[in-house]
Amino acid sequence: MDRRQFLGAAAVSVASLRPVRAAAEESAVPPIVDTHQHLWDLNKFRLPWHKPGSPLARSFLMSDYLEATRDLNVVKTVYMEVDLDPAQQVAEAGFVLETCKRGDTPMVAGVISGRPGSDGFKTYVSRYKDAAAIKGVRQVLHNESVPPGTCLGEQFIRSIRLLGELGKSFDLCMRPTELLDAAKLIDACPDTRFILDHCGNANVQAKDRTQWQRDIGAVAKRKNVVCKVSGIVVTAKPGAWTADDLAPIVNHTLEVFGPDRVMFGGDWPVCTLAATFKQWLDALKTIVKGRSEQEQRNLFHDNAVKFYALA
Repeated sequence: MDRRQFLGAAAVSVASLRPVRAAAEESAVPPIVDTHQHLWDLNKFRLPWHKPGSPLARSFLMSDYLEATRDLNVVKTVYMEVDLDPAQQVAEAGFVLETCKRGDTPMVAGVISGRPGSDGFKTYVSRYKDAAAIKGVRQVLHNESVPPGTCLGEQFIRSIRLLGELGKSFDLCMRPTELLDAAKLIDACPDTRFILDHCGNANVQAKDRTQWQRDIGAVAKRKNVVCKVSGIVVTAKPGAWTADDLAPIVNHTLEVFGPDRVMFGGDWPVCTLAATFKQWLDALKTIVKGRSEQEQRNLFHDNAVKFYALA
């Protein structure tokens, strides 16, 4: 083989390796489980919190989510209730069950809406006792219509204890100034598993987060609660934030909860008020890049699979 033939053969060999290398690089992208995926079709559901003219006051469908997360290796999602008209709660649960049953999307489980303080909660939630795809319940507690202390009512506590009996969890989504109420609720329901949403709703633009730091630390001392690293980017100044702005909240949350009790959540499309899904994900990856590979995998994938028992 002369020099020209050798170089030609080498070029063919290198070219043939490119698809293999590309495939290897693609497979190296860490798998993501999004534990906080919102979807809503306004032709089917009513969302009272929508404000006319808001960027969120339109339908956000699975096709939109798939486009927003394209090439990001989101392998599984957990649907999160969207604070719709309580009269449509059963219909929302039906949507979750049907979507998960189809199996043609990454959505494999869901957390449905519920009103634990209502007399009909037991009847409502008990119908999903054997529905493996229904992992838990949430009621947004930071709405203006929900007074402080709601989660400590006797009926509310009984309902949350019932969730534990049924093997379901409860998402805590509340004002950061009421995190100690969350701690009291957790103490009152030791056999129920809790998820604290959005790092306890810390505000990225707050100048003093001393109370939040102290109170989320108190919540984290309870061992039957985990925390979603989600949602905080929406409190940043649109178009004028960086990963450094989010880092103090993320790092404190990871510190108090530890590597085995944190989970990533996209909070799409709510996050789009300040960031695309990719921008939020990239910022979080930047913040945690100095942590071990296993800690990062726990945050983005493993902890969610374990907590929600995802197949």
